[in-house]
Amino acid sequence: MEPITAAALQALMQGLGERCSQPATLYLLGGSALCFMGSPRQTLDLDYMAETSTEAGHEFQKALVDLEEVPIGEFIPLPASTAERHQLVGRFGQITVYIFDPYTIALSKIARGFESDLEDVLFMIQTGVIRYAELEQHFHEILPRAAKSDIDPREFRAYFAEIRHRINGRGAPG
Repeated sequence: MEPITAAALQALMQGLGERCSQPATLYLLGGSALCFMGSPRQTLDLDYMAETSTEAGHEFQKALVDLEEVPIGEFIPLPASTAERHQLVGRFGQITVYIFDPYTIALSKIARGFESDLEDVLFMIQTGVIRYAELEQHFHEILPRAAKSDIDPREFRAYFAEIRHRINGRGAPG
């Protein structure tokens, strides 16, 4: 599989919109979301969540045959008001596409803690997609529920501390 670019994602969404006759909402997560945010890092997968009717869901699954939906709320506790922070990418036929709440995306990357994930979070902060102070508020909000999502709270704290350390070394943005 070739790296996914913003142009390739646009084309995929357009094709998906042409094949689906029922309304649906698609939320991009992970590297595909970061691609639309302008991240220079390449991704090879398309992580998404969808809201569809049963009929549209079958169409959706047929159109996205090689892709697997990621139920992000099962992997990380969702901070309050997550739905209010989704960012509209566009409408493609019957499909409306959003970037899932960038703060939830950042928290999920911190929870996983890979070096590339931490770099993604720093990119989001440095480009103003998210603000560090608000990220910290959401971190403290979900930390007590982290263990219920199989997130080790000590590791989660350590990865967040690493983000704080890297930001403080460069000058802490708002």
